[in-house]
Amino acid sequence: MLTIASIVEGHGEVPALPILLRRVAQAVAPSTPIHVPRPIRVKRKLVVKPGELERYVDFAARRAGPGGTILILLDADKDCPADLAIDLLQRAKAARSDCRIRAVLAKTEYEAWFIAATTSIADHYGVEAKPPPDPESIRDAKGWIGRHVLHATYHPTLHQPKLTDAFDLHAARTAPSFDKLWRDVTSLLHDSREA
Repeated sequence: MLTIASIVEGHGEVPALPILLRRVAQAVAPSTPIHVPRPIRVKRKLVVKPGELERYVDFAARRAGPGGTILILLDADKDCPADLAIDLLQRAKAARSDCRIRAVLAKTEYEAWFIAATTSIADHYGVEAKPPPDPESIRDAKGWIGRHVLHATYHPTLHQPKLTDAFDLHAARTAPSFDKLWRDVTSLLHDSREA
């Protein structure tokens, strides 16, 4: 069994990320059982601070156990997702070189992945909506989902797990940061089968 311990920043990701990881695992490696402990939530300003990420990575490594893996998932906000992910990954691996670690930054927010798969979640809510040309360029993805799909205020702890369970994973792969998450989780799953 593969254990994937995770570090997240948002309240909504705590219940949503385990759902997402199980869905990706079911899609790419259905015969590989996974265990996803409750994600470790850390404020972004702490996780990017020198010394703090390393402390949380060590905690995640203990939670993952021998042979486990760690996934760091944050919103890029205004930062370049690729640059910040590389920096965080280097620091995390320096702290725990004995672990398989991946770092993914959603550009600009996790909810941009829902926007990339708008048609599937709109169908789920019985409305018609289509994704914009560049879902990851929307600065207020939460607000966009609320206005275009829910027709109500978006609440991460309420809506993020439900939408994570409903959105079309393959449609979301048109968002480069989601495609990176997909590829990283796939590689962790395949590495665990070969170990």
